[in-house]
Amino acid sequence: MPDAALDALRERARSVLDRAYVPYSRTPEAAALLLADGAWVPGVRVETASYPLLIPALLAAYYAARCAGRADVVAAVQTRPFPADAPAVLSAALVRPFHLAAPDALVAGDAALPEPGEVLDLFLDAPPPVGAAEGVALAEAVARRAHVPESGFPVGCVAEAEDGRLVPGCNVEHADWTRGLCAERVTLAAARGYGAGALRRLYLTCPRDPRATPCGACRQVLAELAPGVPVVMGRGAAPPEVATPERLLPGAFAGDALRA
Repeated sequence: MPDAALDALRERARSVLDRAYVPYSRTPEAAALLLADGAWVPGVRVETASYPLLIPALLAAYYAARCAGRADVVAAVQTRPFPADAPAVLSAALVRPFHLAAPDALVAGDAALPEPGEVLDLFLDAPPPVGAAEGVALAEAVARRAHVPESGFPVGCVAEAEDGRLVPGCNVEHADWTRGLCAERVTLAAARGYGAGALRRLYLTCPRDPRATPCGACRQVLAELAPGVPVVMGRGAAPPEVATPERLLPGAFAGDALRA
């Protein structure tokens, strides 16, 4: 069963490969996490013109799972072999040992692997928000899902796709701080992995700091992956503030020459 389950999981990963955003390497990469009940979570490689801001497929899937409140990962596969540090990265994130069962497969200990079933439903079960305040309220609810053992600083984000679907994202921290990710980028990566399509707007809130705005790294990624999309930021008791990525980061590096 383990080999059959991993082969089926590989098929799931390949099914989302075309959702990867790889304008610079032109080398798509997708991953699939298998949960204890057989549900699976997709993740794809998301590149930016600022290369160090790359979101690897494995971590994109992990962030999505965490934002759905799931940490019961029993296996992961990727369409390319995992880097040497992948077992340690996932082991530290989920606080249990993972090992390479194959160059492209990670398995938790001697866990029995269920047959992969349906994709984990990440989208919010809610209609598109009517007005900024309603959207910010959704982001506040998502912020309660944040995995923030280091900072205790939750952030919530919701992306509204043009088809009305709502993609949640929260900040997810990691014992290795460089592996954690902000809510905005978690949301954008999940939107790609789940095939949400074009985005209409994003809602963002920081319950502990109503004055907060996206960090510089998130502004760069927003400028590239969500140009012109209104970013609605909660301001506590005050009305929400609305900006575009272009206003948040004037003169953002577009990376056009890197695509040539």
